[in-house]
Formats: sequence, C-alpha cells, structure tokens
Amino acid sequence: MDIDFSTLTEYQRYKLMASLIVPRPIALITTVNAEGVVNAAPFSMFNMLGEDPPIVMVSINRLKDGRLKDTAANILANGEFVVHLADEAIAEAMHHCGASVPSHVSELSITGLTSAPSSAVKPPRIVEAPVAFECVLHEKLETESRYIFIGRVLHLHAREGLIDTERWRVRLQDYHPVGRFGASFYVRTRERFAIGGEGHEAHSTNIDEI
Repeated sequence: MDIDFSTLTEYQRYKLMASLIVPRPIALITTVNAEGVVNAAPFSMFNMLGEDPPIVMVSINRLKDGRLKDTAANILANGEFVVHLADEAIAEAMHHCGASVPSHVSELSITGLTSAPSSAVKPPRIVEAPVAFECVLHEKLETESRYIFIGRVLHLHAREGLIDTERWRVRLQDYHPVGRFGASFYVRTRERFAIGGEGHEAHSTNIDEI
C-alpha cells in the first residue's frame, strides 16, 4: 500500500500519523495565565530532544477557529511550563485534564490533582505525578496548524525513591508511565523485555536501572 500524502486532507494525515506513530509518551503540562489560574493539559506530540542543553519538545495544535489552546497561549505569554509524565496512578486524572473548560477554571480543581510550588518557574508542579520537569521556552516553531515549543529543563522533581542519586540510575521497576495509543486508548508499560545479553530472565534486569 502506497499513500501520497499530498493527496490527503489535513485530518486524514493526522489520523494516519497519530494512529501509526505509537505508543507516544504523554506530557501533562502546567502553565499559568495572567490572572494566576493554573492550566493543566495532556499532549502526546511530545518527546525528549537532547541533553546538552537538556531540551524537550511539545507540539500544540490550534483550535478549529484559529484560537490558541490555553497551554500555548500561556507559554507564549510568559515562556514557562512544567512537563509531568503520567503513570497508571494518575492516568484517569490526566485524561480528564484534556476536557474543554473555561480559561478561568483550573483543571486541577476538577480532577483532584494537587499542586506544589516549583523551584525555578512560576507554574506549579503536580504533586501526584512521578516526574516533573520545570522548563523555560528555549525556542519555538510555528506552522499553519501548530506551535512547536522546545523547552529547556531547569529542574527535575521525582517521586521519592525513584532515582538513585549516587549512581544516577532510575529504578524503572517502580516506574510505570502510560503511553498514548490513538483516540482515547492508552497502553501500560509493565511488560518489558531485553534483547541480547544475559540475565534478562532475572527478577532485576538492566532495564530496571537505566
């Protein structure tokens, strides 16, 4: 099957790409507007881009009428945001943060998630999230349909015990993020396997401490 993308509509291209490029990590992003309202929203067009400088990318589409989503508007206004990785424990709350609510309403208040002050940026972090990266806007790209924000990580918060700070290893046996699998479908990350090497049948393997 060969498909010429130039013959497809924007929606057809989106459906094919978003359904085939899976699973995708999910960024649950907090930002703050001019009135101090905390916005929280999930985005699966997200990933790490590099470590020197430490940068992440999130792509946020415009609404059908051309308006910006609150997250994009807030990042453009003040250049700060916090990226959280969602695990199984907060997956449902993360999903509900994607609901359409007025800008003066915080998604945290309707999902039961709680916030705590960040260390280097104004937007707060979500306490229940296993990981939070405090970011400032490093660079942005604009297309007809999207803003692509590249954030530079200033500070990391992690659930107690998740990181061995003596060896700088993550205890992945205690880390179970969820991924996006198209539409409202998600995947768990509990089933893991090693390719090559020895010891992949052991209780604790190399994948547990990357």
